[in-house]
Parts: sequence; C-alpha cells; structure tokens
Amino acid sequence: MFVIGNFIEAIARIIDIGLSIYMWLIIIRALLSWVNPDPYNPIVILLYRTTEPVLYYIRRWIPLRGLGIDISTIVAILIIVFLQSFLVRSMLQIAVYFK
Repeated sequence: MFVIGNFIEAIARIIDIGLSIYMWLIIIRALLSWVNPDPYNPIVILLYRTTEPVLYYIRRWIPLRGLGIDISTIVAILIIVFLQSFLVRSMLQIAVYFK
C-alpha cells in the first residue's frame, strides 16, 4: 500500500508546484500591466496566452467592469491559495494514510 501513498504524495507535490508557478505567472502579468509592455514580445505573448483563459473565465463570472478595477487576478490568486491549502494538503494526508 505504500506505493499508492507515494504516488498520491508525488501527484500532490506536482500539483503544488504547478499552482505555485501559475500564481507567479499571474503576479508577473499584473506587474507588467503597470508598465505597458511591448505586446509583440514573445515572453509577453506567452504570459498572456497562459493566464488569459483563467482570468477571462473569472471576469465572465464576476462582472465588475463598471468600476474600472480588474480584480480577476486577486480572485485567481485566492483560488490558487485555496487549492494549495485544501486540495494539496488533503492529498498529502491521504498519502500518509496509505503509507
């Protein structure tokens, strides 16, 4: 049974690393929006293509366009922190159960 526990622990750690990387991508995108970067820069294009699907989905469900403030990045970071606190920790506790 320890193999299943190790597998679940490895998956939980991979999910945690992926969520951390995605959170940093969102933070970098928010910081870049303050300086108005070159939209044809390949790094900026990659950054926008990786973060826009999630942020667009959040903007669609939280319609605050009239305020002039885009809080989709804050909501996305809060969702990532929730997933790291709930999902990853739960998976790690399940992995301990199988060891």
